[in-house]
Amino acid sequence: MRRNISNSLLLLSSLIIMASCHSKKQLVTRNAVDSSNASHADNAASAAKKKLAAIRAQQVNFNTFAGKAKTKLNINGNSNDVTLNIRILKDQKIWVSITAIAGIEVARALITPDSIQVMNRLQSVYIKKPFSYIYKYASQQINYKTVESLLVGNAIPELLNDNGTLQPSNGNVIINGTLQDLIYQLTVGPDLKVSSTTLNNNQEEQSLNINYSNFIQATNRVIPSQISFNSKVKEKNIEANLNYSKAEFDQPLEFPFSVPKRFSEVD
Repeated sequence: MRRNISNSLLLLSSLIIMASCHSKKQLVTRNAVDSSNASHADNAASAAKKKLAAIRAQQVNFNTFAGKAKTKLNINGNSNDVTLNIRILKDQKIWVSITAIAGIEVARALITPDSIQVMNRLQSVYIKKPFSYIYKYASQQINYKTVESLLVGNAIPELLNDNGTLQPSNGNVIINGTLQDLIYQLTVGPDLKVSSTTLNNNQEEQSLNINYSNFIQATNRVIPSQISFNSKVKEKNIEANLNYSKAEFDQPLEFPFSVPKRFSEVD
């Protein structure tokens, strides 16, 4: 059990990009947003640009975010229940404390636009890698802003470009497109919130499927309270279901991360 958790945590540091939570707060109704003032004379391209602009405007804006998520994690058949305490300072850092049985912290991670650091308290080891380390588990189109977006339920910014195609579907909008060698699809609800994201890179044998549900109010923002995801990179298969018990924005936060001298650095 301890070894399974330990090995999972080192992988999890590169997959924090998929998180959210089930909240004790009241769920909110996802009402449609009237965002289209395009006249019948507008051509399809103009209407699509207006819709994309409206979707961008509905994304969550914040300075800091703090959340607590109960998480069921399965990596290559090894399943563990953990709790993630997540803190974000927008555009600068993502801090994650990972606890297991009895609330004992077993790992801590710090992600910046340039680096990924993880302390594994079970084995007294740590890793320090450039952000590009994440590309072992995800597409090279993923960057630091991608990580932040997925943690709060925002659309990946690069996917809301003017090159995608938009199609209505049962009240939703389906956005399909390609970003270099990455094939993507987003499902956006009537409230202009993302319900699902699919990324595929067939050449690199990489895929990622994310589903958002149970939207809640968190400090005057609407975010998904539950995220489930499945990530496949060649022989690696990671599944996770994350549920927030706490989520709030723009509160003063600390990001403590200090590696004890007794810890050994590992690859």
